[in-house]
Amino acid sequence: MLTHQEVRTIAKSHNLRPGKLSTTELIKAIQRDEGNFDCFGSTGGQSCDQLECLWRNNCLHAAAAEACESVVAEHACHSPRRHT
Repeated sequence: MLTHQEVRTIAKSHNLRPGKLSTTELIKAIQRDEGNFDCFGSTGGQSCDQLECLWRNNCLHAAAAEACESVVAEHACHSPRRHT
């Protein structure tokens, strides 16, 4: 997984101004600049048909991690609590 600084460097190489954009927002801006769909992180950890995308592996990893976090959070919200 690329670091935020590495993504900022790539964005600058595309003449984009990273400013205070998140890593995901930067990657989506780079995808748009490359003429691709700005779909980073939108697969929900499922399949992706963009086989040539520079961000594909990072995207699937990030989407799967986000989906996992939401499942864990939902489970924590609905699980019974023990009272002592």
